[in-house]
Amino acid sequence: MFSQPRYLSGVRSLVSAVAQRLGFDESACGQIALAVDEALCNVIRHGYQRSPAGTIWVKIWPVDDEAGEHCEGAALDAPLDQHRPRAGGIRIVIEDLAQQVDPEAIRSRDLEEVRPGGLGVHIMKEIMDEVRFEHRGPDETGERGRGMRLTMVKRRSSE
Repeated sequence: MFSQPRYLSGVRSLVSAVAQRLGFDESACGQIALAVDEALCNVIRHGYQRSPAGTIWVKIWPVDDEAGEHCEGAALDAPLDQHRPRAGGIRIVIEDLAQQVDPEAIRSRDLEEVRPGGLGVHIMKEIMDEVRFEHRGPDETGERGRGMRLTMVKRRSSE
């Protein structure tokens, strides 16, 4: 997607639909979509400084029950039934080519400070079981990578 707010509602719908397909209830689906929306808003606002020409990739996988690894037995297009293993959760990876920042510097503002904005990271960490920010690696030529990668995992057992 491009770094334009008009695409956010479609991504929220997609994430919510995939989460529902993986066995999350309606409330959890909405929360997961909210966490992704907050992450994308931060990329648009802070990473690309509201430039509409930035590129953002959103990748979604089912994960197994224990290690949070990709789940081979939970194809998204297969019918849900008792004979097929259900995914234990969802992994969402958001990548961009925006300005890199120190992952340790990405944090929520002080919750005691009453003002609008600045709570996206707090919301993501409250909703999701894992939230990890990192620099994207070097490209295929070995040059230093550009952009950031955010990995978020939500397990069904934590509902």
